Amino acid sequence: MSVRDQRDIGAGLAPARPSRPIVPGERIHVLGAQGAGASAAAILAALAGADVDGCDPGGPGQYSPGLAAAGVAVAPVHDAAHVVGPRRPARLAVTKALTAIDPDNPELAAARAASVPVEPWQQVVADAAHGRLLIGVAGTHGKSTTAGWLVHTLAAVGADPGAFVGALLTADLTGLGVPATARRGAGLTFVVEADEYAGNFDAYRPGIIVLTSAEWDHPDVFADRAAVIAAFEGWVRRAAEGSGAGERQPVLVANVGDAGVAELVARLADWPGRIVRTALDAGPGKADVLGEIISSDPDGTTLRIAVDGQTRRARLLTAGRHNAANALGVAGACLAAGYRLEAILPALATFPGVGRRLERKGEAAGVVVYDDYAHHPTAIRATLAAVRQRAPGRRVWAVYEPLTFHRTAALLDEFAASLAEADAVAIADIWAGRDRDTTVASAAGLADAVARHDPSIRVAAPGSVEATARWLAREVRPGDAVLVMGGGRSYRIGELLLELLGPR
Repeated sequence: MSVRDQRDIGAGLAPARPSRPIVPGERIHVLGAQGAGASAAAILAALAGADVDGCDPGGPGQYSPGLAAAGVAVAPVHDAAHVVGPRRPARLAVTKALTAIDPDNPELAAARAASVPVEPWQQVVADAAHGRLLIGVAGTHGKSTTAGWLVHTLAAVGADPGAFVGALLTADLTGLGVPATARRGAGLTFVVEADEYAGNFDAYRPGIIVLTSAEWDHPDVFADRAAVIAAFEGWVRRAAEGSGAGERQPVLVANVGDAGVAELVARLADWPGRIVRTALDAGPGKADVLGEIISSDPDGTTLRIAVDGQTRRARLLTAGRHNAANALGVAGACLAAGYRLEAILPALATFPGVGRRLERKGEAAGVVVYDDYAHHPTAIRATLAAVRQRAPGRRVWAVYEPLTFHRTAALLDEFAASLAEADAVAIADIWAGRDRDTTVASAAGLADAVARHDPSIRVAAPGSVEATARWLAREVRPGDAVLVMGGGRSYRIGELLLELLGPR
C-alpha cells in the first residue's frame, strides 16, 4: 500500500490562508457541489451574499434540497464555460481530492489558464465564519455526531451558531426549511467539522477545538497511527492563529479516554492554550469533565456528569458508549464557550441525532432498518453495540458497503473481526471514492475474511447496492435488525430493502 505525499493531493490549489469576509456579490463556482462539504460551502457563501453556482455530474442526491433552498443552481456536467466568459468566477472551490483523481478536469484546466484562484471548499467555509468564534470538531471517529450535537446544544441555549457539519442537520435546525449540512446563524459561535485527510482542516483556525479520537485511518495518506497523531498535533498548534477568538485563550477539549488523544495531550505540555480533559468511566481527577453511564436501554442512555465538584444527571436520546463520550465533548466545548452546565444539560438531552448516524430508517415485515456512515473497524464495532442497545434480542445484520479499496486492503483483518460481531453479514461492492487501483481488495475477499474469522456466521457478498438489497429481502426474517453502514451509495440499501419488504 503506497502512501501519497499529501502535497500531491490538492496540487495546484491555493494554500490555506487566514479567513476573510465573503464579499457580497462575489462570484464563487463550486466543483462537486452535491457533496456533503462542498454543498455546505455553497450554501454558506450564498447566504452571505455571494453569487454562487456549482456543477456535479453525480446528479441530485441527499444534499440537493439544501442547495435549492439557498438558491444555488448546479449544472450536471463539467464545462470550461463555467469558468471563462461573462460568468468568470472570482474563485473556484473544489474538493481537494479531485485534484488527484481528475487533474485534467476541464474546469480546473480553464481556471488555471484564466488565473482564477482555485481553493479547497473548506476555505469558503472558513471565510463564511470570519470574525466569529470558530469551534472545530476533529477526530478519527464521531466528528459529525459531535459537531451536530454541539450545534443543537448551542442553538438551544440561545447562541444561534453558524455551522458546517458533514451530516444532515434537521430542517428545523438549518433555518432553510429542509435538512442540510450548513447553518448560517447570527451569533458569535461557528461550528465546523474539521477533517484531517490530507490537511483538509488547514483552513480552520479555531479558538476552541474538540478532539474525539485519534486512530489510524486514511492509509493512502497516513503511513501509520503516529502520522495521524502528528497531523492532529500540527493542526492544534497552528489552529488558534487568526481564529476570530480575539484575546481568548485557545482551548482544546480532549477525550483522554481515547488512547490516541491521551498520547497527543501528553505531547502538548508546552502548548500555550488551555486543555479541558473529558473521559467516560474514569476515576476522580482523571479529567475535568467526567462521565459515568448509569443505565442504558432501547430509548437512550442515562449519564452522570461531574464538573468542578458539581454532579448532574443527563438523559440522552442516543445509544452507545461512543455517544456518551461525544456528549462529554459537547459539554466541554459549551463550558469553554462560557455557558453554564445547568443550561447545557437540558439541551444535550433533546438532541435527536444527525443523518446517517444510527438513523432509524423504518420497519417493514417485522424487520427494523438502521443506517450509519461507519466505515472503519472501530466505528463498525461501536455502532453494532449501539444497535444491540436499541434493538435487544433481535438478530443483527451488519450490511456494509466498504468505503475505498485502499482502506479495505489495509485494514482487512480488523474489518473482518468487527463485522463478525454481528449475527449475519452482507457486503456490497466496494465504493472506490478517490481510488484508482481497484485490484487491491474486493467485497468477496472481505466476506471470505469474515467467514474465516467465524465460520458460523451467515455471510455473503451479493454485488451492487441494488443486488444487496434484493438479496437481503429474501434472507431477513421478522424480528431482525438490519444495520446498513458505509459511504458511497450504501444509504440506498436500507431504503430499497424497506420498499421490497413493504408489500409483505
